[in-house]
Amino acid sequence: MSSPSSSRAIIAALIGNSLIAISKFIAATYTGSSAMFSEGVHSVVDTGNQLLLLYGLKRSRKPADKYHPFGYGKEMYFWSFVVSILIFGLGAGICFYEGIHKISSSQPVTKPIINYTVLGLAIIIEAWTCWVAFAEFKKSKGDCGWLEAIHVSKDPALFTIMFEDTAALLGLFVALVALILSEYLNLPILDALASIFISIILAVTAGFLAFECKGLLTGEGASDKVVAGINQIIQNSKGITHVNEVLTLHLGPQDVLLNISLDFEDNLSSGQVEETISFLESKIKTMFPEIKRVFIEAQSWGAHRKESYRQSNE
Repeated sequence: MSSPSSSRAIIAALIGNSLIAISKFIAATYTGSSAMFSEGVHSVVDTGNQLLLLYGLKRSRKPADKYHPFGYGKEMYFWSFVVSILIFGLGAGICFYEGIHKISSSQPVTKPIINYTVLGLAIIIEAWTCWVAFAEFKKSKGDCGWLEAIHVSKDPALFTIMFEDTAALLGLFVALVALILSEYLNLPILDALASIFISIILAVTAGFLAFECKGLLTGEGASDKVVAGINQIIQNSKGITHVNEVLTLHLGPQDVLLNISLDFEDNLSSGQVEETISFLESKIKTMFPEIKRVFIEAQSWGAHRKESYRQSNE
């Protein structure tokens, strides 16, 4: 399940992009601007993406059932990956086609003041949605740098909105500069070239998103801080001679599966082993609420080494 921060950032972006998309297409119709049309496509794709992210959030909150015993948390990862594909396929593809098409038949933009007004308002609205996304992400990034925080983040909805909003702002500035230069230098081709630049921005954004979502889809473990905390709890517990293995897997932004293999002291009774396991599970879940399921197995260090060796040679 994603955090409430994700929902707030998505809804803010959805409202902003819906209003911006309508104004951009109206301006493109009246002025014939290729850059403005591309920006309209950009906003429509972003709006559709935010609807998909909201759908992914809803799906990820479904309770576990017999078909998905560990829940539906990975739905968020899947729909975030779909968003990256749509940004590349629809957004970048249509903008690139529009730019190439207009280069061969470029015409001066009429009534440029309409474009300037719409772009100015769009920049203000987009800056607001971007600020909301960055503010919400800042709450969860801790002491990490921005790039590091994005890389280790397990909430794709939040950093997807950040990427989208940043790309949208860059696209707006590209369109604005291109239109000003096109009018000032009397070079209509610059308006068409802006569409190509916007498509490149979208393609790069899609590439970053796809890369980050791929890691989550294929299975990422918990952060080093969480794993270190788990090991510290185990080391402070009595009756354990060796930690064979600690494995974690993110099933969702706030849903971690934990599997631990431990070598217990030989003189412990089965009841004492059960008590230790119950204590560890309770302690770990209390310290790390995102860990929803804990599986602890008792296995001698020697047997674990033999099994690991056998698996590595299969």
